[in-house]
Amino acid sequence: MPRRALYLLPLLLFAVIAGYFLWGLASDRNPNLVPSALIDKPAPAFDLPPLEGLDRPGLATADLQNGEVALVNFFASWCLPCRAEHPLLMDLAESGGVRVLGIAYRDKPEDARRWLGQYGNPYERVGVDDRGRTSIDFGVSGVPETFVIDREGRIRYQHIGPLMASDIEDKIVPLIESLSE
Repeated sequence: MPRRALYLLPLLLFAVIAGYFLWGLASDRNPNLVPSALIDKPAPAFDLPPLEGLDRPGLATADLQNGEVALVNFFASWCLPCRAEHPLLMDLAESGGVRVLGIAYRDKPEDARRWLGQYGNPYERVGVDDRGRTSIDFGVSGVPETFVIDREGRIRYQHIGPLMASDIEDKIVPLIESLSE
């Protein structure tokens, strides 16, 4: 009998490990919901130069502390998911419900300028983060990433990955409306 138990031990161990992985896959965990340590904390200090050749100013921390809610979007011309979310950012900017600000992440200025010229520029201001330092300070893991900043300059929401219409309708717009009251 003890010998049979010895043979069943690997099978039992496999079943426990497989069950753990199946539980993880079947649960409602979303890999895009990475908790940020910066939520409800002031946005990091930064001062980014403008995108040359664009008629928009750069972006700095002081621009986030002016009493208005803002949406800060990290983007790049080489980023395919950025292209997917771009029409939604254009619609959000045109609605006038929030200031849409952009940070060009590790992009060549001429490529970023050409990209905005081709697809439209939803950004009131565009800062150039050519070394990625500001992105690191914000905890950006990749582009696109979007942050909602309250009127006092505190980070209130972080969205990792491309925005979808449902994200804007269900999370971002209601949050912006509540922060604007």
